[in-house]
Amino acid sequence: MKIIIKTAKAPLPIGPYNQAVLSGNTLFISGQIPMNPETATLVVDDIKASTLQVMKNLEAILNEAGMTFENAVKTSIFLQDMNDFAQVNEVYGSFFQIETAPARETVQVGKLPLGVGVEISMIAVL
Repeated sequence: MKIIIKTAKAPLPIGPYNQAVLSGNTLFISGQIPMNPETATLVVDDIKASTLQVMKNLEAILNEAGMTFENAVKTSIFLQDMNDFAQVNEVYGSFFQIETAPARETVQVGKLPLGVGVEISMIAVL
């Protein structure tokens, strides 16, 4: 059985997908981009601000499912430019304790939705 997780505190999907799906005790969160859900505008001032918005969007979805970043077991970070890695890593890392941080990969991609610089997806477990 799957349960669709949806919150107005994160951007609405821009395609035929949901913000997250809970299947059993596992939450699959779709890739989040730096869109402010209150204004429906992109946060693209700099990569740190973009990453912070992405993490806030992930947090809102986690919270809607009754979880926190402590429940995260896997993330995927997609970057437009791998030269942004250190700055993204700094902001991303501030949301986790190193001892319990999730597994992850970070890859550079050719293009991201709406031309943003960073997108992050997540898997979390109750």
